[in-house]
Amino acid sequence: MTSPHLDDLSLSCRKLFLRRLEVLAHIGAHDFEKGVQQRLWIDVELYVPYAHSTPTQDRLHEVVDYDYVRAVVAERIAQGHVELQETLCDDLAERLLAHPGVRALRLSTCKPDVYPDTQAVGVEIVRIKPEPEPAP
Repeated sequence: MTSPHLDDLSLSCRKLFLRRLEVLAHIGAHDFEKGVQQRLWIDVELYVPYAHSTPTQDRLHEVVDYDYVRAVVAERIAQGHVELQETLCDDLAERLLAHPGVRALRLSTCKPDVYPDTQAVGVEIVRIKPEPEPAP
């Protein structure tokens, strides 16, 4: 079975997003990055099937809450130093995809203060949950 693309999911899912969530994080592989916090920008797009994101009572419990995303990020950052943005992206993706309402995500992190001649350096990933196997 082939996996859908995000473009395909946009027809059956609502896209929730947080743009440029700024956190201070202990991140970096270089000696000068150890023991200090750096600004990190995180962008998250969650693809949530309309069945899990169409409220009938206009209540927060009927949708995936933005606070959930912020809490996942804060929890991971609080765990301490991570060397690579790739590792952080993978960790965050795994945690965010654990939410039963989330079908897929696009997530990026970037460090805006690394090079004086560059706006930011970063990593972006896309993850899609496999389709559940049909019942026999």
